[in-house]
Amino acid sequence: MSQTSDSALLRVSGVTVQFGGLKAVDDVSFEVYPGELLGLIGPNGAGKTTLMRAITGVVTANTGSIHLGDQELTHLPIHQRIRKGLAFSQQLVKPFRQISVLDNVALAAGAAHTRSPLKSLLHTDSAHEREVAREMLARVGISRHADQMPGIQPLGVLKRLEVARALAQNPKLLLLDEPLAGLNSKEAATLADTIAEINRQGVTIILIEHNLGEVMRICQRLVVLDNGRRIASGAPREVMQQPQVRAAYLGTDAPAESTEAHSA
Repeated sequence: MSQTSDSALLRVSGVTVQFGGLKAVDDVSFEVYPGELLGLIGPNGAGKTTLMRAITGVVTANTGSIHLGDQELTHLPIHQRIRKGLAFSQQLVKPFRQISVLDNVALAAGAAHTRSPLKSLLHTDSAHEREVAREMLARVGISRHADQMPGIQPLGVLKRLEVARALAQNPKLLLLDEPLAGLNSKEAATLADTIAEINRQGVTIILIEHNLGEVMRICQRLVVLDNGRRIASGAPREVMQQPQVRAAYLGTDAPAESTEAHSA
C-alpha cells in the first residue's frame, strides 16, 4: 500500500499543547502507517512525551486534530481512545504489586469486561484472560516470572511486563514511552530486539526513546522534535545527517556518526 494520508493508521494534524505561555507542542503534524515502527525522538524537553500524552488523551490539545483510521480521537477521554485501539506503555512502570505478574496482564486482557459494573458482575471466569496473559508474557520473554510478584522483579522484567500489559489490550497502535530507560546496554539491546519482533508480528508502534543507537537499529522511520516543533522526518540515517537534527542534539553541526552514537 502506498503511503498516503488516506492510508495512514494515525494522523496527527496541527497539534498544539500550551501550558500557560509555554508551547510544549507547537503545530506538529505527522502520520503513522500500518505495520510501521516509527521513532519519535528529540533532545530533552523537545515535547515528545507531551505529544504522546496528547495522542492518548492524558493532556488536551489546544488546537489540531488526532485521527486513528477514520475515527477522530481529539475530544475523547482516555478510556474511549483505548477502546478505539490505542495502548500506551509508560516510562515509569507501576504494576499492581498485590497480584502476580500473570494477573497484572490478565487484568489488562479483561478490560473489555470491566467497562461497566454489569459486565464485571457477569464475567466471573477469567480462564480466557489468563490464557491471553500467558501468551503475552511469552511474547515479551518473561513467562518464567508469571506466578511471581512484581515487587521482587528487576527493572528489565518490569519494563517487559508493561509492554505485555499494553499488548494484552490487542491494540491497533502501541505507543512506547522510553522503554529502554534505566536498562544496561545488554538489556536495552534485547528489549529493542523484542520490540522489533513484536512489530514484525504486525503491531504498529510509535517508540519514544533517547537511546539513539537502538532507535537507529530498529526503527524504519523517524520524526524529530525540538522545542515543541517537528524539525525533520524520514529514513533514520538520512534524518540524522540533517544539520538541524545534529544541532538539536549536540549544539553543533557535528558529523552524523557522532550523533548516532550519542544517547541524549
